Amino acid sequence: MTDREGMRLAFIDSAGWTDATITALPGDASFRRYFRLAGPLGKTMLMDAPPPQEDVRPFQTIAAILADLKLSAPVIHAADPEAGFLLLEDLGDSTYTRLIADGHDEAALYRLAGDTLADLHRRFELSQERAVPPYSDDVFLREVALLTDWYLPEFSGAATPEVVRDDYLARWASVLQYARDVPDTLVLRDYHIDNLMLLPEREGVRACGLLDFQDALIGPITYDIISLIEDARRDVSQPVVDAVVERYLAANPAIDRDAFECSLSILGAQRHAKVIGIFCRLMRRDGKPVYLRHLPRLWRLLERQLAHPVLAPVRDWFDTMIPPMLRGIPAGLACSSVV
Repeated sequence: MTDREGMRLAFIDSAGWTDATITALPGDASFRRYFRLAGPLGKTMLMDAPPPQEDVRPFQTIAAILADLKLSAPVIHAADPEAGFLLLEDLGDSTYTRLIADGHDEAALYRLAGDTLADLHRRFELSQERAVPPYSDDVFLREVALLTDWYLPEFSGAATPEVVRDDYLARWASVLQYARDVPDTLVLRDYHIDNLMLLPEREGVRACGLLDFQDALIGPITYDIISLIEDARRDVSQPVVDAVVERYLAANPAIDRDAFECSLSILGAQRHAKVIGIFCRLMRRDGKPVYLRHLPRLWRLLERQLAHPVLAPVRDWFDTMIPPMLRGIPAGLACSSVV
């Protein structure tokens, strides 16, 4: 037994679940691990988020905010933040990912997810932020730099020259201001079908269970919407995309449509560039090749958003530094992995 396993069992015992059966759940792209506990007390979920790589305290903060808004984040039953353990309400197995794979009504699920965002954005007040950090330009730029730091070197075999990287970031900095011509809100940041659940026994938007929100920041309302409708891991049909956007704008009529669509394009492009870099890093640094198969989709999505006129400076950089024939799965990564 490793030290971490011993700490995990000690936490489970201290929380009163000594006799529970422990089942490990599939991992994700982070250092966190999840376990389902079943015993005399029923079922619960254990989050094992080992420091210093992970910190459960932001999850606790955001869960409290969502609970105050009567949204369906897991209730926290027990916590040891110093050790990195949380015992959470078990919301079941009905993730959007699983339901859609089983043939559930995709449009209905996305409608609920979009309505949940509209409700959150309508009722969240910045005074509720409880020290949630801002989604600053520095954060946005640090994220898009993942593409120059992890994707571009796969073709050159060397680190991206500083002059190239600086030019890339300067172009992004010149357009990010236009992404902020919409209100700020609580941005959950990983709002897609892997982190959403259907809870049919609950009414209204509470039927949408929310997971994996520990990285939340205060930023533009458009970020989570684009995360939902332009998913890195699956294609979303255009009618579903259009319905989510129209319902959202109808629920928030004070939002300027042109500013909304401009912001949506900028943050869509920003997110896709970031995730391209992340997926390459997951393979090169962490030995996780499964995400590489999504790179062609991400490039298609990025190219679509780069077509917006406001992104012309960024589009010109891509056309020069990463022309279409270099957009996809880098050969070095593809040859060294099982895609």
